[in-house]
Amino acid sequence: MELKKIRNFSIIAHIDHGKTTLSDRLLHMTGTISDREMENQLLDSMDLEKERGITIKAHPVTMYYNAKDGTEYELNLIDTPGHVDFTYEVSRSLSACEGALLIIDAAQGVEAQTVANVNLAMNHNLAIIPIINKIDLPHADVPNVKKQLEDILAIPSQDAVLASAKEGTGIEDVLESIIKMIPHPQKGETDTIQGLVFDSYFDSYRGVVAHMRVFSGTFRAGMQVKMLHTNKTVEIKEVGSFNPKPYKRPELCEGETGYITANIKSPSDVKIGDTLTDSRTPAKALPGFQEIKPMVFSGIYPINSADYEHLKSNLAKLQLNDSAFFYQAESSAALGFGFRCGFLGLLHLEIIQERLRREFGMDIIATYPSVIYKVVTTDGKQIDIDNPVYLP
Repeated sequence: MELKKIRNFSIIAHIDHGKTTLSDRLLHMTGTISDREMENQLLDSMDLEKERGITIKAHPVTMYYNAKDGTEYELNLIDTPGHVDFTYEVSRSLSACEGALLIIDAAQGVEAQTVANVNLAMNHNLAIIPIINKIDLPHADVPNVKKQLEDILAIPSQDAVLASAKEGTGIEDVLESIIKMIPHPQKGETDTIQGLVFDSYFDSYRGVVAHMRVFSGTFRAGMQVKMLHTNKTVEIKEVGSFNPKPYKRPELCEGETGYITANIKSPSDVKIGDTLTDSRTPAKALPGFQEIKPMVFSGIYPINSADYEHLKSNLAKLQLNDSAFFYQAESSAALGFGFRCGFLGLLHLEIIQERLRREFGMDIIATYPSVIYKVVTTDGKQIDIDNPVYLP
């Protein structure tokens, strides 16, 4: 696909303003999924996401759309979480895009995460398309939302698209404005291949699967690529995209997003924000992501002490999929050996514990969550303490 016909965008909004419903509609409208496969929260693949009605992970999808000008375009969408604990997922997704759809609930107006996500998008220099969603609600107040757009976010309100994702109105206008207002990807600066890893997960058959945005060149199976962060060279086994399920493709070209698998066995080899490039003529590293600091700490211990190694390998797999999660080994007189874990917030903590129980079948005990305390000793030194055991 030529660069001019590719659009990479993500969907950002405050929690519950209708991001996932809109992305389900876009998939349906472009024929990526048939009527038979259409279900609510199609992109939320985790059971936890469906039960709580929230998005936890960002999900990439490739769609093909025949526009009114008669051209077929490739649209790469990344649906992102709206919850404040998962802002990190959003900032990573934006680095793989040129534009963002900003969704605002016609009844609620601009809210806290709306402002935070707009600031993230502006820092990445993205084209922003405002979409006023849920206009079918009886208490929708469109003129007020347009005024908020201009006063609070400084975004011109005449660009706003009116839509109702639930009823399916205005979806075609959304697709047309994506093509008109979001710029196509720029040609890469180097002659060699260069791609940015923005997410990854562990598959028990294929090892580590990395989600990647290609910035220059073409990635195919059989190529030798170098991971600049770990300095390892691996051979690509398969490349592909998502529609929402992964499917194989012969190659991933410049400007596209998709996944690659190579014989990467250990989760620690892949760093999110790493650059993949040609092993013989490596390109320079792309700007990665800022490291994130955990806010809430809690100890996680196996109920049966024999499960310690098992817990350790499962935590490594979770960290691969969620780089904001942090853990280190510790021991306690009462609970034996376990791990001190750091999280972005209480919801994040709850989700990780639940995923350990469900996806890995672990029996765990978690200690009471605490935050970092700054302790000033009598000789004037300042120490950071995340565990009461270390109090001087």
